[in-house]
Amino acid sequence: MVTLTYPERIAPKGSKIKYPEVKVTWYDGGLQPAKPAGWPAGKDMNNGGGAVLFHGSKDTLVCGCYGRDPWLLSGRVPVVPKTERRVEGGKHEMDWVRACKESPETRVKTKSDFSESGPFNEMVVMGVLAVRLQGLNKELEWNGEKMEFTNIGAEDSVRLTISDNFTIVDGDPKFNRPNVKLNAKQFAAEMVRHTYRPGFTLPEMPV
Repeated sequence: MVTLTYPERIAPKGSKIKYPEVKVTWYDGGLQPAKPAGWPAGKDMNNGGGAVLFHGSKDTLVCGCYGRDPWLLSGRVPVVPKTERRVEGGKHEMDWVRACKESPETRVKTKSDFSESGPFNEMVVMGVLAVRLQGLNKELEWNGEKMEFTNIGAEDSVRLTISDNFTIVDGDPKFNRPNVKLNAKQFAAEMVRHTYRPGFTLPEMPV
């Protein structure tokens, strides 16, 4: 379980929408959040491989994996006008292929554009890193512009298990779990910006 806390943000000029602090709690490995008060008895939270709970000031919005089957905990029927273009067949990868083939002058922007999916991926990678660095036993602070954690010390280290070496001796399961000690700051930096083998390179990403 990982909790990501986004501080209050300044709304774009002319916007009437407020951007207060937001907490996102990510559960994995079969873990689930506590069901909120009023949850229908016997209803499975898992829908299509996952679920999302949006806790608002007036209601709780619930949906399955990838936003499927949204519903309100109060029982009210959400009335939401369809304002966004639908991706034909629901295949976002083909929407991207379509955009690649179109002329830049007349190209229709993809519905899963990198301007949105990039920051989303950053959030997911932060969650993975938080799990890998949980041995530090502290809340990690992230600088998005520099793409690095700011409160991992130069002397901090983590231990990683590299093998189980599972065997059965006289019917009794045995484990030999050797681990390695790594510099946490260097380990995190390598996870964020991987050092590719010779022959594998990526172009500089646009700012």
